[in-house]
Amino acid sequence: MPLQRIDVHTHILPKNLPSWKEKFGYGGFITLDHHQPCRARMLRDDGKFFREIESNCWDSAQRVKECDAQNVQVQVLSTVPVMFSYWAKANDALDVARFLNDDLAESVAKFPNRFVGIGTLPMQDPDLAIGELERCMKDLNFRGVQIGTHVNEWNLNEPALFPVFQACEKLGAAIFVHPWDMMGEASMQKYWLPWLVGMPAETSRAICSLIFGGVLERLPGLRFAFAHGGGSFPSTIGRIQHGFEARPDLCAIDNKKGPKEYAGKFYLDSLTHDKDMLRHILRLFGEDKIVLGTDYPFPLGEERAGEMIESMDDLSDETRRKLLFQNALNWLGMTADDLGKRPSASTATR
Repeated sequence: MPLQRIDVHTHILPKNLPSWKEKFGYGGFITLDHHQPCRARMLRDDGKFFREIESNCWDSAQRVKECDAQNVQVQVLSTVPVMFSYWAKANDALDVARFLNDDLAESVAKFPNRFVGIGTLPMQDPDLAIGELERCMKDLNFRGVQIGTHVNEWNLNEPALFPVFQACEKLGAAIFVHPWDMMGEASMQKYWLPWLVGMPAETSRAICSLIFGGVLERLPGLRFAFAHGGGSFPSTIGRIQHGFEARPDLCAIDNKKGPKEYAGKFYLDSLTHDKDMLRHILRLFGEDKIVLGTDYPFPLGEERAGEMIESMDDLSDETRRKLLFQNALNWLGMTADDLGKRPSASTATR
């Protein structure tokens, strides 16, 4: 009998997006052009193409059908990172976040036993972010939030962001960190390099910032998970540790503990696309800290959820069960029984 699966890394959008350019008076936002049945183009509001999506990006019933076909019992839903809008005016970004979170909550309410929600926050304004975090956790019954690997010019160790992380710890909110606005993007437009090179580097940037900045040390109750198997961090941790030891005057100024001491203190998703790399992060972080993540429904994801894990004969059944199901519950702060008794969210009127 196939093992149960919880996919922590899936993205969803509303079927229709308002014209925020008209509402706010300036551009840069994403719009949707439903140019064919069950298909849409994600466009910048200047008409520049961003991505083609299909109905499984907004149709919750279609998602459930595809989950059933892959034996995925639960998807954790989060917005598409391009929607973070950290660059926008703070109150406008709050409006965008509330719209996205309310729509996501409606999808969870339709299928409360199949979906778990994590929200998005206007991180460029920590006070507004904390207010929306509280609404997500208390009113929308989400289990956490998704944030970017940086917030404009702030890395995640920025003191201004620390109150947001304090609030996450207090509320028991899981935090999923996903790359966006990739470093070096403007100078490497060919060959899809922002996604292939920039994204892994962004995730390492986030992990290193949280470690060196002492955020993980000061808030040990936080439950972080990082997308794409931790990006380039696991493959370069030796260099990062050596740098910490060789130049403590540069690296150990805010936290005296080395990076390797934090292996196993946060979660990574399983989306490595390589069995040996998955084995590496299992050795480094432990079998209790890897969660199934597919990046559904996008092409850089795993096409069939958990297929690589299931194909690895050197993993015990218990290890597979942890990777496919149990560790996700632990990260979300849930039990298996919680999945069967989910309250409906009360969403604001949009």
